[in-house]
Amino acid sequence: MANLQDIGVSATINLLSALAFLVAFALLRLQPINDRVYFPKWYLKGIRGSPRRSGHVHDVVNLDFNMYIRFLNWMPAALKMPEPELVEHAGLDSAVFVRIYLLGLKIFVPITFLAFAVLVPVNWTGETLEHEKGLAYSDIDKLSLSNIPPASKRFWAHIVMFYVFSFWTYYILYKEYKIIASMRLRFLASQKRRPDQFSVLLRNVPLDPDESISEHIEHFFCVNHPDRYLTHQLVYNANHLAKLVEKKKGLQNWLVYYENKYERNPSQRPTTKTGFWGLWGSTVDAIDYYTTEVEKISTEEDVEREKVLSDPNSLIPAAFVSFKTRWAAAVCAQTQQSSNPTIWLTEWAPEPRDIYWENLAIPYVKLAIRKLIMAVALFFLTFCFMVPITFVQSLANIEGIEKVFPFLKPIIEKKVIKSVIQGFLPGIALKIFLILLPRILMTMSQIEGFTSLSALDRRSAEKYHMFILVNVFFGSVITGTALQQLQKFLNEPSTEFTKTVGDSIPMKATFFITYIMVDGWAGIAAEILRLVPLIIFHLKNTFLVKTDQDRDQAMDPGCLDFPVSEPRIQLYILLGFVYSVVTPILLPFIIVFFSFSYLVYRHQIINVYNQKYESGAAFWPHVHRRVIIGLILAQLLLMGLFSMREAEKSSLFLVALPILTIWVHKFCKGRFESAFVKFPLQDAMVKDTLEKATEPNLDLKAYLKDAYVHPVFKSSSIEQTLLIDDEENNTLVPTKRTSHRGSKLPSEDNSETDAYAGC
Repeated sequence: MANLQDIGVSATINLLSALAFLVAFALLRLQPINDRVYFPKWYLKGIRGSPRRSGHVHDVVNLDFNMYIRFLNWMPAALKMPEPELVEHAGLDSAVFVRIYLLGLKIFVPITFLAFAVLVPVNWTGETLEHEKGLAYSDIDKLSLSNIPPASKRFWAHIVMFYVFSFWTYYILYKEYKIIASMRLRFLASQKRRPDQFSVLLRNVPLDPDESISEHIEHFFCVNHPDRYLTHQLVYNANHLAKLVEKKKGLQNWLVYYENKYERNPSQRPTTKTGFWGLWGSTVDAIDYYTTEVEKISTEEDVEREKVLSDPNSLIPAAFVSFKTRWAAAVCAQTQQSSNPTIWLTEWAPEPRDIYWENLAIPYVKLAIRKLIMAVALFFLTFCFMVPITFVQSLANIEGIEKVFPFLKPIIEKKVIKSVIQGFLPGIALKIFLILLPRILMTMSQIEGFTSLSALDRRSAEKYHMFILVNVFFGSVITGTALQQLQKFLNEPSTEFTKTVGDSIPMKATFFITYIMVDGWAGIAAEILRLVPLIIFHLKNTFLVKTDQDRDQAMDPGCLDFPVSEPRIQLYILLGFVYSVVTPILLPFIIVFFSFSYLVYRHQIINVYNQKYESGAAFWPHVHRRVIIGLILAQLLLMGLFSMREAEKSSLFLVALPILTIWVHKFCKGRFESAFVKFPLQDAMVKDTLEKATEPNLDLKAYLKDAYVHPVFKSSSIEQTLLIDDEENNTLVPTKRTSHRGSKLPSEDNSETDAYAGC
């Protein structure tokens, strides 16, 4: 079990690591050769050029020593940009994301001051652990709730303070939800014209024996949305074609690499092997080989493209339907189109860059089955991970390591080594163990069939949050506590088990402190250094780049990793709620994390990240709900701890808190959530009226013509008439369908289309 000295060693290691990362970043960002790595956003906006200043800055190294004196000026610069300008520059998603860190500061800075002023003295003067025989504890644990004797009246201080903490959190959550909802509505009202404002995604189009999918869609919307329907874009299953296009890009990169290599050394033609990754097979001329391969796959690509467009089976019963006004699109997206709720399903279309095209090919009827299978898979994945988590916890303490590797006992018993193992190893072990998990969870979300990148990110974040709750929090607490107190559990009567658990759970604060320092201090500092993008850029710059345009394409600005970062924030918020009363000494470490992260990520979204999509902060209701979940868990855990500490009567006064928290959540949800799932018709009409007055000659059909064409078709010369059908202002809709008017009763399958069969 880590003591105060072990925490000090861990803090020193992580602070030195973070400082090293920050100094390396501050120096590397000043070098002209790295400019596109640390300021790619400005290059993509066309604002920044080559940082050359005659007499001071050369092409590779910055020789202006005055700039080295001011190498930390990026910190105030990151805070200088006002929030409205930040929203315009980086988008609402990015601006609201960094507000999550600000939310953590708003909640926990006042809580920390109150906890240290009231609860730390109450815990320290309890003097209970000193009289407990056989219980392992450290100096830090004397500041925790475990140091208070059972059934003590001191618990009333914790109850009163937790009520104060909860009500303060309610207030901050309400105010923040209100601010974000207002920001979203202002953002949508002031947003420039985008294709998704006029379009809906149509799913599960019923098949008709007399008409093609395109004709069926056109007739339905001409009849049910007269004078509003404008055009529609069919959706094709082009997944195989997309793979060919991606493969072609890879071959072209190898061709460019070998051409550049030959230009640098014309005396020798480069060679390669035809086997896997060029590791085996016959040796051939590399330029000729890749030229032939590119030509071959180009032919396959053309054949596949023609096949997709000509094969009726490639058509998916879905489409992007566009309207003449935002008001009409809002009406269609937010209403039921048919008396049968399983067909003609409409929702707001994602913006074109937000679409995950691969999942549009999944039949709608299979989505429910896929989600069920992934829910079962997530359940088993979560609980199967308990086994390695337990193993990691067993190795994260001295006793566990000595049992597994007895020959290391003379080494690890040394004071410095022991402090490093207990203060640093647990956090870094858990951090390494979780590296591959986000990729697994994202793949599971993709299998579920979500059609937008933003929905995939939100769903993956939800999975990761649940995994962190079960494994990282509860798993680490339960398994770690059981392993640390194993001897006491075995030797004491069964009636004392719950009491020992009540004493031991607060002591896991030392493990979480080490994890916060590894993940939240050094990890965030490593984020700003961008070591991997730096190396990849220079490799591309050396072997693939010929022109400035190639150099710009070699940039990898990246984006906010919402599925990983947001659940990590929620873990720290949960730890703050739980240990604000139990072990308040953990709170300053969380405040350092939120402060440092706010500074770093604000800098990154200003200078580096280029978001893949803009959802208008649609993720905020999920953020709010997960904060509420963390608060409820903390309230329930505190009730359990009081019961274990023989303070059942005191714990009864906490019963009202979870109920009140749920009521606050429902109130905020009813008050603000509609702003994140619906678009007001009034606002849509205002935007339409203003646009009609300012741009009376706008050709909206031309603007939307290829907005929702699959990317693999945009580079081709195929006629767009094969892909797009629109309404040519016809008041009568011709149909090939035979009228069913002579039937006594319309069939159930055709009930949705008989209404306009005779148009």
